Amino acid sequence: MAILVTGGTGYIGSHTVVDLLDNGYDVIIVDNFSNSKPEVLNRIYTITNRRPKFYRADVSDYEAMAEIFEKEYIEAVIHFAGLKSVAESVEKPELYFDNNVGSSKVLLKLMEIHRVSNLVFSSSATVYGVPQHVPLKEDDQVGGCTNPYGQTKLDIEYLLKDFAKAHPEANIAILRYFNPIGAHQSGLIGEDPNGIPNNLMPYITQVAIGKRPHLNVYGSDYKTIDGTGVRDYIHVVDLARGHLCALKKLEEKPGLVIYNLGTGKGTSVLQLVHAFEQANNIKIPYVICERRPGDIDENYAEVSKAYEQLGFKTKYDIVDACRDSWRWQSNNPNGYDQY
Repeated sequence: MAILVTGGTGYIGSHTVVDLLDNGYDVIIVDNFSNSKPEVLNRIYTITNRRPKFYRADVSDYEAMAEIFEKEYIEAVIHFAGLKSVAESVEKPELYFDNNVGSSKVLLKLMEIHRVSNLVFSSSATVYGVPQHVPLKEDDQVGGCTNPYGQTKLDIEYLLKDFAKAHPEANIAILRYFNPIGAHQSGLIGEDPNGIPNNLMPYITQVAIGKRPHLNVYGSDYKTIDGTGVRDYIHVVDLARGHLCALKKLEEKPGLVIYNLGTGKGTSVLQLVHAFEQANNIKIPYVICERRPGDIDENYAEVSKAYEQLGFKTKYDIVDACRDSWRWQSNNPNGYDQY
């Protein structure tokens, strides 16, 4: 039996695959490399001394996925695959709905046919929309998403809830991520964005290595400790471990469950910049720019449910994440493209 990991060569997917392999699971990756590189597979092997099965396919391609389900005996699915750029989703909303929601429909149909009951879904704190309060709890109101990317995550959550109602035997864990940062401590895998980074940490590391002249800080008039936006930054290795905790939970046959994965602590943009500077002794020049539409003052997670029900608690702080991010970037100045 094996765990099917869609999008398993991506940033979060690759770290989760490493953790799965290190803990004795058999892994089958499906990825089309739209936001990752084949070199990731070699790095996974170098870290774990195990090579997962790999299929190059688009999860929204029913025929390709049907062949994989026919060939493999799949015990559970971890579903990462999907387009994830907030800015691009605003420009191309139909592409995001067709890809993200469409691929999830394909996956659920094949799980139904092949009687695969266990699924862990990669959701996002964006489903909460503009927070009415912080920290955010799993039973807080969702909706009012500020971009099409977030709306696709919420639509998939609704799909999964409907699927669980129609299939009482199904066990589904929806994991709402906050803001993943960091990299594997080996420096072999990390976040390798296409083009200009959408996320803060890879932008910081690209400034640090000289690829970009300065960091753009969007807004300094938020109602926060220093006027910059506050987010809950979770180390990607901690986040990966959360998926293993969720898989273990599914063995208890809980039906559909929802968990926030975060640290429970908010960190501002400038606090993260200063933490990076202190951790790595590198100055990060920045420029204050206008706020971006849709950005919110702050959000961070209420994490007690994940701790009480999954036994999940973060081990690493933002200084660890800053140090690991810089190790990845400095060892791989051009990401995976140098190979």
